Amino acid sequence: METTRHFTATVYVVHDGAVALHRHDRLDMWLAPGGHLDRDELPREAARREVREETGLDVTLLKPETSVEAVAGRELPPAEHVMLFDIDVYPNGEVGHQHVDFVYFGEAEDRDIDPAGDEADADEWEWFAPDGLRSFDELTTEVETLGVEAIAAVERRSA
Repeated sequence: METTRHFTATVYVVHDGAVALHRHDRLDMWLAPGGHLDRDELPREAARREVREETGLDVTLLKPETSVEAVAGRELPPAEHVMLFDIDVYPNGEVGHQHVDFVYFGEAEDRDIDPAGDEADADEWEWFAPDGLRSFDELTTEVETLGVEAIAAVERRSA
């Protein structure tokens, strides 16, 4: 069986020591804003678009230093992490669909969440400080870990 892979981008949006998460209805889990890359998008562009669509926030993505020069191209600033998620797993253990997820950390200027269109309602979003992430047992391990790491990274950048 061939595995289909889609590229996605996720942003752990931080403001004032907390990260924004919402309960995803279809997946029944708490997640940061994110989604599929459009055919004409680079990962960082998709990340910013998804945050705008899902939260209404403009986010400044942390930008790691890059140094490779190329005659016929350019180096793309890397994501903080690149994750591989199995989406469709069959009873025999075969994986039919995966997401290659570019995970970014970003900073918002405020917490005024106002989603666009048919996205989640503003009241479906919650802001979690590190202690809240660690004590909220409905989070997956990676959401807790990445949320805490994003808060620390934004705080280091702002110091």
